[in-house]
Amino acid sequence: MKKNLIVIVGPTAIGKTNLSIQLAKHFATEIVSADSRQFFKETNIGTAVPSAEELAAAPHHFIQHKSITESYSVGDYEKDALQCIEQLFKHHDYVILIGGSGLYVDAVTKGLDYFPDTDPAVRIQLQKDFDTHGISFLQEQLQTLDPVYYSKVDIQNPHRVMRALEVCISSGKPYSSFLTQPKKERPFNCIKIGLTAERQTIYDRINQRVDIMMNMGLLQEARKVYPQKHLNALNTVGYKELFNHFDGTWELDFAISEIKKNTRRFAKRQLTWFKKDETIKWFDYKDPINTITSFIENI
Repeated sequence: MKKNLIVIVGPTAIGKTNLSIQLAKHFATEIVSADSRQFFKETNIGTAVPSAEELAAAPHHFIQHKSITESYSVGDYEKDALQCIEQLFKHHDYVILIGGSGLYVDAVTKGLDYFPDTDPAVRIQLQKDFDTHGISFLQEQLQTLDPVYYSKVDIQNPHRVMRALEVCISSGKPYSSFLTQPKKERPFNCIKIGLTAERQTIYDRINQRVDIMMNMGLLQEARKVYPQKHLNALNTVGYKELFNHFDGTWELDFAISEIKKNTRRFAKRQLTWFKKDETIKWFDYKDPINTITSFIENI
């Protein structure tokens, strides 16, 4: 019989960590993180890394195992995570994958699309263009070279936009043309669980979480990594807004309000990504644990 990967997805601050721990205890198994923001040792508070108590409640993998100075791609993660899951299945019938990073979840459950090799000189030039002209310059290029992908991608994410342009320019083909390949078959079943709530509830939980993070010392954490603000791992909500405050561009209260606003936008993008997957079974974040375990066991 195939082993079972229980995949827990949903917007940020919805309660995925708590559910994953309850399921890990119920099925006597371990948790594999697919949250790309939580891979890094230096960013603890702003990425909502599970607490020491939560980490002790069930074995976790891929939590703070890299430094922000290390290069770690989604392709690297796919290879490492599949190896880890294969080892865990030797001792468990169920393993739990949890994450809000849709691309990383898809890498494990479906496999990544193949992309041709790119010219490093193109990447260097795109970074120069971004530094000199800003994101709008790159957005215009992408809209011209690949209007299909332009309509889908988060065009405010410079890493995603530059990656797409790198492929377009190096291959002479639209980035989107490489996204239509058949997905890989995995040697395990994927049981996908989505947690959600009314939109206002999600937004209220996000606002509350940001306030908690600030009380926990997010400002001090961001100040520690501020000298390395150019690193891609720090181009993320919660840090880049506070960097603007340290630069003298924004008042602190405004930076905090921007963190809340941008996190709400991030949650909306997460839901948009996951709602496209018709294999996800959605539950309300208040549903009792036995409702979810019964669904899994009945499958």
